[in-house]
Amino acid sequence: MNHTNTKQQKRRRSRGMTLIEIMVVITILGLIAAAVGIAVIPMLGVAKKDTAALDIKTIQTALDLHYAMKGRYPDTSAGLNALVESHALAKLPKDPWGNDYVYSNEGGRPVVISYGADGTAGGEADNADISSVDPKASKS
Repeated sequence: MNHTNTKQQKRRRSRGMTLIEIMVVITILGLIAAAVGIAVIPMLGVAKKDTAALDIKTIQTALDLHYAMKGRYPDTSAGLNALVESHALAKLPKDPWGNDYVYSNEGGRPVVISYGADGTAGGEADNADISSVDPKASKS
């Protein structure tokens, strides 16, 4: 009878996890999540800048197509909407921060700019402008 009693006690003890074991597992999961967050979050800014640079290259390609079809780049007043009207682009993309790309055509040289996270000209880091004229300046 003592032997059966011991088996039942062992079964009861091994059925679940103790509160301390659960707390240790949760702590380990929290540390892993924090480490991943620290590694991933800074890369989001870099990914947004890279996305903006790729969008600007796509818009530049559409501008070149518009030029081939019409013999001129769109005026600043017509803006990038002329690319949609001429079917060079299906729709105008927004920059990764949700702002419109800025277009100007001065002296026959089209320029496409994203003003970065703050949506205003100038800035540093995530707020830096990304331009079709000097894309390397925006990589910092």
